[in-house]
Amino acid sequence: MQQQVVPTQGEGGSPGEGLEPIGKQTVGRTLGQARKVRLLEVFGPGLVTGAADDDPSGIATYSQAGAQFGYGLNWVMLLSWPLMSVTQVISARIGAVTGHGIARNLKLHYSPWLLRGAVLLLLVANVANLGADLGAMAAALQLLIGGPMAIYTAGFAVFCLVTEVWLGYARYAGLLKWLTLSLFAYVGVVFAVHVPWNEALGSLVVPRITLDGGHAEMLVAILGTTISPYLFFWQAAQEMEELRARAIPSLQEHPDAAAELRRIDLDTWVGMGYSNLVALSIMIATAATLHAAGAAEIQTAGQAAEALRPIAGPATFFLFALGIIGTGLLAVPVLAGSVAYALCETFDWSEGLDLKLGRARAFYGVIAVATLTGMGLNFVGIDPIKALYWSAVLNGVLASPLMVVMLLIASNREIMGALRLPLWLRCVGWLATAVMGVASLAFLVL
Repeated sequence: MQQQVVPTQGEGGSPGEGLEPIGKQTVGRTLGQARKVRLLEVFGPGLVTGAADDDPSGIATYSQAGAQFGYGLNWVMLLSWPLMSVTQVISARIGAVTGHGIARNLKLHYSPWLLRGAVLLLLVANVANLGADLGAMAAALQLLIGGPMAIYTAGFAVFCLVTEVWLGYARYAGLLKWLTLSLFAYVGVVFAVHVPWNEALGSLVVPRITLDGGHAEMLVAILGTTISPYLFFWQAAQEMEELRARAIPSLQEHPDAAAELRRIDLDTWVGMGYSNLVALSIMIATAATLHAAGAAEIQTAGQAAEALRPIAGPATFFLFALGIIGTGLLAVPVLAGSVAYALCETFDWSEGLDLKLGRARAFYGVIAVATLTGMGLNFVGIDPIKALYWSAVLNGVLASPLMVVMLLIASNREIMGALRLPLWLRCVGWLATAVMGVASLAFLVL
């Protein structure tokens, strides 16, 4: 059988100098590299946004749900996946189609009071969340190796700040993608403990609805943790950055906008599915261990990790604590970055992780102030549990009105042109908004 050859050009040579044989190994390697490139191109903002949703604060909520109610609320994660995915698809499409983030679209099309209120609530909620996440990461590291928690808190804040400010967008986006792998620690925890799978999976598809204050409050907490406003701002901005990196102002000027929208949809649905799989893993693991042992009083991710050590063994404890640190490293830059995008779009400042520090001082300045202020909350005696509670309240107040405005923007032909939301996305989007509205009201009333 005749072997194929391909011309190669050596240094200083001409085309055709040196013929390199193409065998099965070479073809296989080339195809493998191509698949890897395509995979990295498809999975980006959606995957990172979904992973960032499982921050240490979210881990605390999911741990508490499993420890307190066992497998009784597993069904919520199956319900929330399509609602969360469609909400994030809407925010992603707004950023990609208009070439502007959420805040800039609010500024262009709605009352300045709506914009200022939304950005102010986002700022306060994110800073509180930043403080709680940095504290949780430091507590997890202290559990693993001992040492001073204050130094760890400051060290994590500085590390996150330095990587976000000094890495270029391409390298930074790549780093975030790799950090999403840290969440597999929680999938590993599920397989490190004994789980009655018939009961765990049965509760996923057959809801056990209990009408009392405790279940209602936890249901609201899970939904509020899963569908968070900072994720709307972040993913819209990242889709905008992805296009900007390819010198494309918006999808309205893209020759194959339909293919880009399919990529966004796939990336987002997979990212949110990954997020909910991790959340479900945490709920199952804590139900199988902490709830089964009667340890229901869990308020932070660190407490959950510490409680797992005597019940489930050192390996499970190690995986759980390591996951807190990994997801915190991912979530802290996202929380600070979403605030920076929102403020810079509000005041028409230069923004974007693709810009050098000298060209976007205000943008990186906001990231620094938000991160360091969150760090500072850990040193002034503010109760991190109360900070998380009020952060959840603010996110709940902001989420449903912001979802209404996003739907109005994404459905408007004058704004979105021929790429406005299809009917099925609008219908599911309004359903998600209604669910969050009821959940927010219940959160405030309970």
